[in-house]
Amino acid sequence: MKFVIQSRGDELSNRLMAEAKEYLVEFGLEYDEVEPDIVLSIGGDGTLLHGFHKYVHRLHETAFVGIHTGHLGFYADWKPEEIEKLVIMIARKDYHVVQYPLLEVEISYTHSEEKSTYLALNESTIKSPEVTLVMDVELNGEHFERFRGDGLCMSTPSGSTAYSKSLNGAILHPSLSCMQLTEMASINNRVFRTVGSPLVLPAHHSCLLKPVKGPDFMVTVDHLQLLQKDVKSIEYKVSKERISFARFRPFPFWKRVSESFVASDEEK
Repeated sequence: MKFVIQSRGDELSNRLMAEAKEYLVEFGLEYDEVEPDIVLSIGGDGTLLHGFHKYVHRLHETAFVGIHTGHLGFYADWKPEEIEKLVIMIARKDYHVVQYPLLEVEISYTHSEEKSTYLALNESTIKSPEVTLVMDVELNGEHFERFRGDGLCMSTPSGSTAYSKSLNGAILHPSLSCMQLTEMASINNRVFRTVGSPLVLPAHHSCLLKPVKGPDFMVTVDHLQLLQKDVKSIEYKVSKERISFARFRPFPFWKRVSESFVASDEEK
């Protein structure tokens, strides 16, 4: 089996990376940065996001697992002191695969037939370089509303605990194949109206955003920031692709939610 290690780059993460690499090679695994079967992320959720986008072209062949060297993450579920145990289980291939939904982002342009397509593990956002974003929102080909505000965020279920949560979005279990649209400071008064609530869209639905004001936008795909010019539309769909996580032991989603947002230090 081939493996690669993604490190956050701090002293502890780099030390653990060196230890894990040495152990795994001794167990007969091959270090391969081009075609890994498993990506070991050492750092936090951000580190795993970087690894995901680096190997997004290998989702059918590659599984991910994370060691957190900071706070407990939603993708990084192993502690530094458990590295030997994890390495042994990787070497024995003693794991099963759990898959999470991804978000597909397709950007079309006014003066070009070419389209840009991206996959997001957490979310994609859109903001205007100007003060107010004005977008027509279409759901399944039908006009839904004209949005005015700071921006819009479309998240995956696993990404519902990230930026979407700070926008008062719902927390969605990652077993649900759906996506969630949340608003950023929408303008609602006697003249302009939006639904004002998060929308959870099932996998067979699509969301199309059409610019009303301005052709240039700042679009994010997870940690990637993309200045998009001459935009005709942005379409969001639940991707047919899915990310695979190597699961070596139970890691209940709601327990992670509780430990991250509810439980005090005394309760953990």
